[in-house]
Amino acid sequence: MAFVEPVTLRANGLALVPLSFEHEDGLRAAAADGELWKLRITSVPEPQQTRAYIESALQMRGEGHRFAFAVTEETSGKVLGSTSFHDILPAVKRVEIGYTWYAKSVQRSHINTSCKLLMMGHAFDTLGCQVVGWRTDNFNFASQQAIERLGAQKDGVIRGHALRRDGTVRDTVMYSMRAGEWPEARAQLLYLQTLHAPT
Repeated sequence: MAFVEPVTLRANGLALVPLSFEHEDGLRAAAADGELWKLRITSVPEPQQTRAYIESALQMRGEGHRFAFAVTEETSGKVLGSTSFHDILPAVKRVEIGYTWYAKSVQRSHINTSCKLLMMGHAFDTLGCQVVGWRTDNFNFASQQAIERLGAQKDGVIRGHALRRDGTVRDTVMYSMRAGEWPEARAQLLYLQTLHAPT
């Protein structure tokens, strides 16, 4: 039995659905909204690489390392982006949340806060995780600010850690939250959600 079993998470007009090939066209369209693959500090697939992106995610799911979701509008099913549990460590009850990106038109909206609330709730409350982690490029300042707004603590920087899409080597900023910190973080996220909820 996998630590992260297939599940659909719903709240605030969103549905996080297990990523599958039926999301290929929607994922391609979401990435095209802002040509997100041109950002050197993200892992958004280029249009012709969308199917391979899904294949890789499904392979990693089969190996127990990653569980990817399509972020969709609950009523229409429109794909808004993708996010994942990854670096899944059942023995220590730890997951990371990452591979996260959204169409440019829904960035700076309630979407990210709502998705993180769903995923953190599932990790801590359903899976019984002791730690949830995040990692990001040292130059992805928007991502670092977003992670810090969740209430995560900065653990440090791993220097020379990974390749960017342009072949340069990045430093990786690591963050985490412990189970004991989750109740206060959840209260803050619920408050933020009320500020940015769609009208």
